[in-house]
Amino acid sequence: MTEELWKEKEPKRSELLIQYGFIKSNKKGNYVFNEAKKIYEPVPGYGLKEEDAEEEVAEIIKEHFGKTGYPTSLKTYHLVWEVYDLSLEEPYFWILDNLKESFPEIYKLEDAFAAAENSAFFGVTQQRLGAQQEKISQFLIAAGKMIKELFQMVRELRILDERLGYYNQVKEELEKPISSRGKGAEITLKGIFVDLVQGGAKSAASVFGMARELEFVTLPDLFFDAPPFKDEHELESYINDLSKDFNRNVLRVLHRHLHQYTEWRKRTHKEHKSRRVFMLRYLLQHFEIIKMYTAWIKPYLKHIPRLSMKEKSMSSADIVSAFEGSMLDVEVLARKSRDGANACILATFHYRTRPELKVVQEGYQRGPVHIGKFEVYLRAYTWTDEQVEGYKQLKDKETMLLMADISGSVYQAMGSLGEELEKYIAEAKGEQKKETEKNREVSAPKKTFMEKFFGDFYTPQKGKKAVSPKEVRGKTEKVKEALGSLRKEATDPAWNTYHNFKKAHGMIAW
Repeated sequence: MTEELWKEKEPKRSELLIQYGFIKSNKKGNYVFNEAKKIYEPVPGYGLKEEDAEEEVAEIIKEHFGKTGYPTSLKTYHLVWEVYDLSLEEPYFWILDNLKESFPEIYKLEDAFAAAENSAFFGVTQQRLGAQQEKISQFLIAAGKMIKELFQMVRELRILDERLGYYNQVKEELEKPISSRGKGAEITLKGIFVDLVQGGAKSAASVFGMARELEFVTLPDLFFDAPPFKDEHELESYINDLSKDFNRNVLRVLHRHLHQYTEWRKRTHKEHKSRRVFMLRYLLQHFEIIKMYTAWIKPYLKHIPRLSMKEKSMSSADIVSAFEGSMLDVEVLARKSRDGANACILATFHYRTRPELKVVQEGYQRGPVHIGKFEVYLRAYTWTDEQVEGYKQLKDKETMLLMADISGSVYQAMGSLGEELEKYIAEAKGEQKKETEKNREVSAPKKTFMEKFFGDFYTPQKGKKAVSPKEVRGKTEKVKEALGSLRKEATDPAWNTYHNFKKAHGMIAW
């Protein structure tokens, strides 16, 4: 999906599945992996199609049942349990502890809730949410001021680059013989000198002012027609050559102005180069501070969606504003790895509860005890490492969609600065890296002749070893074999967890 499409609407679950690699095998040729964005995108001329997603359907008959929004699983077990006056923490931890016996790695991917507006639970969470939002607003105000200053700094660097372009052109002309030197950049710099340093035509001491007030009519023409000079010797030779054709008083004044201009050009060239280096470093420092603020904001933005009400649940018929009710969604991924392949169980918990605020022990703050309906899906998968990471990134993207407006506005503000910002940041980082390497070379202890000769000879190289196509094919085959051998290690624990839960909780089991 393109950035423009992201800005237009919130992506559907099918589109997210495609972006993070869950694509039907016969449709994978229509998508390419974007290394910069770390997502899959359709090839040019082929739009993103929801039906290309490798997505599970609720039942076998697709016409009658919709899609679940999850990748197609090996096995899916669905359990619904509703018991009055039972705390629902117990079945969650029962399943979690059961999964830990078979899977060494457990990740929590989602933890969201929604509560009725008039419930006591809603009031408690909104107080905590307000404190988080206030902190975010402070960071965003500070980041906004920094971005505003960033515009001014980029503008100043553009002006400096324009000026330095003239200076560098003049420097290139100085390498040529004086008779064949170009005057374009020199004339531009002389115009800046006359306007900014001498005060333009309004100043009687300027080149134009002397021509008007003191009738040195030929002075401006002689001043602007003079080629760039390396040193005083070239300047005096040029003035002496003009002495046979022009008045000595005019040449004396011309000599003074050209000498003043030449010194100004040399000094301001150094000053502009120093100023540019300083501005690059300051720009990089500014940019890193903005990144630091956004890094500080991110944890709060992760907490806020968890404290915020899930919009899908709030619009559900199971939530009524006058009732003491809430809905909770928790998703965990259990994983066992072998040779780049993984046996996984994706456990999705859905609660429709009635929270009661109770004090568990004396001195403790009161907290909610959830009573009501419990629903769980256990989906078994065999995934590669890339698929596991892709699904985790998909869940992160879903969680952070609530902050899309904030991050989008910051991104657009930074992007409106154009490619110049990226160019200057890259250049500043390059200069910083060069200085660091130079300091390391200076601080590094000198090697003896024997260390230089034998040390490099016997020390093994730590560079990356090139991987041959044969090794890549062998690794791919190994992963395929591992995926096949792990099927039962994913489906059996899912069935055992489902079956034993029913037995342990007095349900009918066979």
